[in-house]
Amino acid sequence: MAWNFKSVAIIGSGAIGLYYGGRLAQAGENVKFLLRSDYDEISANGLKVESCDGDFDLPKVQAFHTPEEIGPVDLVIVCWKATANASLPDVLPPLLHCATEVLTLQNGLGNCESIAGIVGPERVLGGLCFVCINRLSPGLVSHTAGGKIVVGEYAEGAEGRAAEIAHRFKAAGIPCSAADNLQRAQWEKLIWNVPFNGLSVAEGGVTTDILLADPAIEDRIRAIMHEVVAAANAQGLGVEESWIEWNIERTRPMGPYRPSTMIDFVEGRELELGPIWEEPIRRAEEAGVAVPEMRRLLSDMRHRVAERDARQ
Repeated sequence: MAWNFKSVAIIGSGAIGLYYGGRLAQAGENVKFLLRSDYDEISANGLKVESCDGDFDLPKVQAFHTPEEIGPVDLVIVCWKATANASLPDVLPPLLHCATEVLTLQNGLGNCESIAGIVGPERVLGGLCFVCINRLSPGLVSHTAGGKIVVGEYAEGAEGRAAEIAHRFKAAGIPCSAADNLQRAQWEKLIWNVPFNGLSVAEGGVTTDILLADPAIEDRIRAIMHEVVAAANAQGLGVEESWIEWNIERTRPMGPYRPSTMIDFVEGRELELGPIWEEPIRRAEEAGVAVPEMRRLLSDMRHRVAERDARQ
């Protein structure tokens, strides 16, 4: 039996949450946003999105300060950085009824497990966003490329959930597909995230065009990507080597793109080291794969963060 949803709560209304939640709301879905720093601006003036797929404004947005004000919904979409996951035990329960599903669009590994520990694995889905997007200011989002989401089941659940979410997202103008293997899709996303997010920090806070302008750094990107693929395949996931060149070539036209971790770094925020670097390294080595380039990258990132924090 197909599963359906009639109400959505967006948890983490940064670039990802505002963009995808905004697309759903524009299409007529009943979307409620949990807002903090943007609450006053969006409550008063709505949401504006500058998009390569067409700009749009939402003059009226369902904005809330607390999950208790939102109340139970059919679908919760977790969009905040994993560094905020300590708040999940307080935020999720007020949003649940007996059949609520929880979809995480967070980067890296371990987020589904964190959510499953609170709501139960049968409720949980994971999604991967392949998009270039930044929040420019309160209530203003810039979308410059991509936009596809891949959604998959974390564990055995109600038949048709991922396909229904993909169908509804596509109806809202969001390219979306249902994955037959969520874990494989997560590792495929890491092929880009590990090197590009990581090296943008390790090199001192630089954009992707600067990384690819240096042949030595491009070689390092490829070496890291090969380790990610090897780690995935040691777990039986069947990730194709062709993802390496595809990810590098799709990055060249992005120009001076600022990866999300680079933005967190230059703005003095905590980085998502756990899900994007530490947990993949742990799983790789548990599967018997040495990942010296990934370990070197993590060490370089920690060094940069320590330098930054010492200056603050």
